[in-house]
Amino acid sequence: MTPRGYIIAVDNGSQSTKVSIFDAEGRVHAHARVALRPYVSPEPGRWEHPQDDLWESVLAGLRLALTRFSGDVADIRALGLCTIRFCRAVLRDDGTLAQPVMSWMDERLSRPYVQEREDARFVTTSTGYIAHRLTGEHADAAGNCQGIWPIDTATWDWDSDPGAYERTGMDRAMLFDLIQPGGVMGRITARAARETGLPIGLPVIASSNDKAVEALGAGLRDHSDLMLSLGTYVATMTPGGSSRADSSELWVNFGSQPWSYLFESHGVRRGMWTVSWFRELVSGGGVAVPETELDLQARDVPPGCGGLIASLDWLAPPDEPWRRGALVGFDGTQGRAHVYRAILEALAIQTEGHDARARGSLGRGRRELIVAGGGSQSPVMREILAAVYRVPVRTPENPDAAGVGAAICAAVAMGLHPGWDEAVDAMARLGPVVEPDPQLVSDYDAVRERYARVIPRVQQIFAV
Repeated sequence: MTPRGYIIAVDNGSQSTKVSIFDAEGRVHAHARVALRPYVSPEPGRWEHPQDDLWESVLAGLRLALTRFSGDVADIRALGLCTIRFCRAVLRDDGTLAQPVMSWMDERLSRPYVQEREDARFVTTSTGYIAHRLTGEHADAAGNCQGIWPIDTATWDWDSDPGAYERTGMDRAMLFDLIQPGGVMGRITARAARETGLPIGLPVIASSNDKAVEALGAGLRDHSDLMLSLGTYVATMTPGGSSRADSSELWVNFGSQPWSYLFESHGVRRGMWTVSWFRELVSGGGVAVPETELDLQARDVPPGCGGLIASLDWLAPPDEPWRRGALVGFDGTQGRAHVYRAILEALAIQTEGHDARARGSLGRGRRELIVAGGGSQSPVMREILAAVYRVPVRTPENPDAAGVGAAICAAVAMGLHPGWDEAVDAMARLGPVVEPDPQLVSDYDAVRERYARVIPRVQQIFAV
């Protein structure tokens, strides 16, 4: 047993659920990862998690992590819960799913809620649903109510304006109570204890949405720093000071500390998912080619990939459904390593452009780029990012920064640290620095100019 006990953190992301058991210093004592099943699209524009996949992956992850834990389960003090943002779960009166959970990619989430099932009783986020399965309570994380919800972003509570419920199609009686980061959502029920192996009565602690929790776990605090989240959705974020945005180049996300906000740039939908798609594509239907193998091969590919350019529109936004992804510039000399590197280059160049416009509107420069998410483990990607963004790049020591962030929320809630800053100092550690290579900086200036000429033409083709 550690002097202050352990924290179990659940990071339920877009492609997998990760469960880790931490001590108060951020050391991992057990870990499990359970892949989610592919999304189901029953009709164009609709993307759903199949059956009860979110809960089943959390359940499997908890069981597996506990079997790998050599400590005493009784010494676990709390569970920090983090789940995917922009999802919508519709529940029956007994708390079971009335219909599959809508993914963040589902076009219905960009519109007011419309009841599709007669037995629909509650509407909540993925956090509210998983918390309900664990605790039986009707509680949701305030910081995960992003998108079409009747929430007052200044108060972190449901809006007092009746018109907000008319505009979102939701009645207050359908919604769970909101809990701020570090607040108790409920306690593990006897049934959940039997299913998971967790102690009865263990507190379940709210965090925020997965991107904000990732920023907390990556130690993002300085307004001159930014974090690039290399996940299914790829965008930069930086600490904010307001619940409102004064520019169309950014939007405001809830942070993962009470009353905190993040300014977020526009991003790339299905960003690192495109890498996964390509790995599976070149596998020939077998096991996906490891990223480490592609990384080694991509090191020998020169910047610009011999003229190959990737237009990363593998998922069109709802307001521009005509957009499509494309790879252009083949001349017979490129192979799979060129395509792989071209996707990484496109992610760097496109997100840097979005970030430059967002930071320009804020009047902020860049000091350091923190890169989190699965793609942050690629040495080639880190080198490309340092050159394209022209700042030093660092990555969290623990690649599951969202898990670290959820653990920080739980550690603060249980008094394992006196405050948020102390918890971040103790638990969120960054790895070595990758400095921008001057030659690569020069090379990518030329590649960026090529992208500026070609990408608008590619998009114009599909807009016709």
